[in-house]
Amino acid sequence: MAGDRVVLVTGVSRDLGRRCARALADLPDVRRVIGVDVVPPRGDVGDMSFVRADIRNPVIAKVIAKEDVDTVVHMSVIATPGSAGGRNTMKELNVIGTMQLLAACQKSPKVTRLVVKSTTTVYGASNRDPAMFTEDMEPRRAPRAGYAKDVAEVEGYVRGFARRRPDCDVALLRCANVIGPHVVSPITSYFRLPVIPTVLGFDARLQFLHEDDLVRVLEHAVTTRTAGTFNLAGDGVLMLSQALRRLQRPAVPMPGVGVGALGSLLRSARMADFSPEQQAFLTYGRGVDTTLMREVLGFEPRFTTAEAFADFASGLPPTGGRAERLVGQVAERLPTTATLEAPRTPVAAVEEPPLRSVTALPVGHGRRRPARGGGSRG
Repeated sequence: MAGDRVVLVTGVSRDLGRRCARALADLPDVRRVIGVDVVPPRGDVGDMSFVRADIRNPVIAKVIAKEDVDTVVHMSVIATPGSAGGRNTMKELNVIGTMQLLAACQKSPKVTRLVVKSTTTVYGASNRDPAMFTEDMEPRRAPRAGYAKDVAEVEGYVRGFARRRPDCDVALLRCANVIGPHVVSPITSYFRLPVIPTVLGFDARLQFLHEDDLVRVLEHAVTTRTAGTFNLAGDGVLMLSQALRRLQRPAVPMPGVGVGALGSLLRSARMADFSPEQQAFLTYGRGVDTTLMREVLGFEPRFTTAEAFADFASGLPPTGGRAERLVGQVAERLPTTATLEAPRTPVAAVEEPPLRSVTALPVGHGRRRPARGGGSRG
């Protein structure tokens, strides 16, 4: 027998949002799922009912009231300005859209559950970071622009809503980079490049959350009354060098200025959204503690970080045969100070540490690798 819960899901025009809405509609506790976005979703929507609405507009309050919504799942915080139509539009969707949605929830006494998909990007990435971030920690450097700043503002508004509506259970889910065969995001676009640029001398620590586990944790969060802020990631860490070896794709170590220049070219060519914050992440990496995910939220991912990455990589062909030609084309377009010769040997493997041993790493950054080529050994 179907339950009586009515769930509203934002951001259903994107594949992950549509998939999560479909999964929620199949739950026995849920009577109806309403998907909201400015454009209709592509593909099979299952039992989800779609309503064309812009969460930046106060009309969203009418949708919540008319449909008797009691649970809201907010998935409209987007990471790529290109998909949103530019940085200004992205800012409006993320921040203004969240403000309007929370105002609508505050007006409706029937809304008693709010689940917000956030990201560990809110912690930033710098050389002063701790080995592991817990939920009560702040970023060592406050974000001044871009996606990370949007997320920080969104989370601030969500915390304010939770204080104003203590009768509403609020779950803030800080997800590590979501990855999987069907995910299109800045990090998956980076790993899909035929030749992958890395920051010379650094080996970032990575954590991933599989797309299937994202769906599962949203189902779990909707059907439980657990409130709070939770880091979400698969067990273990993966070094960037390990990830590239498993992809069987060539890496081109460059100075930071070279990676930044290449990122601009990739954005112009719409091959990848290589933002400054992503460059910082791929330089220093990030580790988050997931104790509260297990002990308080009561959720256990099925995929470890390594397994999630392996599932993503399984569908990608190796591209080593094209490396020299592509590196040459890139080098011609970069400033002379950023031009480097492609390495003749693959990146060496790094022994993968267990999750709890990450604290043994130097605080503040990923492992530093000795420079290759004619640099000194040290």
